[in-house]
Amino acid sequence: MKKTLLALLVAFLLIGCGSKATDNKNVEPKLVVGKTLENLTFDDQFGKSHTLNPNTYKLVFAFAKAPAHVCNDFFKTKPDDYLAKHNAEFIADISAAPSLIRSMFVIPGLKDLKHTVLVINDRTVAAPFRKGMNTDKIVVVSIINKKITDIKTISTPEELQKTLEDDSPISIIAPMINEALDTANNIMK
Repeated sequence: MKKTLLALLVAFLLIGCGSKATDNKNVEPKLVVGKTLENLTFDDQFGKSHTLNPNTYKLVFAFAKAPAHVCNDFFKTKPDDYLAKHNAEFIADISAAPSLIRSMFVIPGLKDLKHTVLVINDRTVAAPFRKGMNTDKIVVVSIINKKITDIKTISTPEELQKTLEDDSPISIIAPMINEALDTANNIMK
């Protein structure tokens, strides 16, 4: 009897600690080729706020647990500066996890990682990024001057490595273009 009551209490706690926000079906998708990602700001796993680096060319999104584990397991095998060296940022949507699970397990687990993980904690914030995306895959967004030029879905560590270590001319030039345009925009302000 005590075990049954304890199980029910835990179940109610987990259900009650989830976000009350629901995915808004009427949101406008943010990840669309041709759309601009202005003022994109997320906190990292330590609560420090980050905006896009001027030279960022690729954004790696993980909207579910499985793709996030693929990304984190891959990044664990790389040097600390791997993402920066490849002009990329990693964004994990953890908003679907109940708040108790996020605060007790997910965030502390992310703090053990050596790479920066930008975190989406709120379902309302996540909804426009998730809309129209295959959330069971890793989503890689390429940007030039904060404008989305390509969206690719991948699944494996090998595909992630190939995508980030792309040595095509645009992958080499785009970060320099982004940084130059950011500098010009700052001068014009």
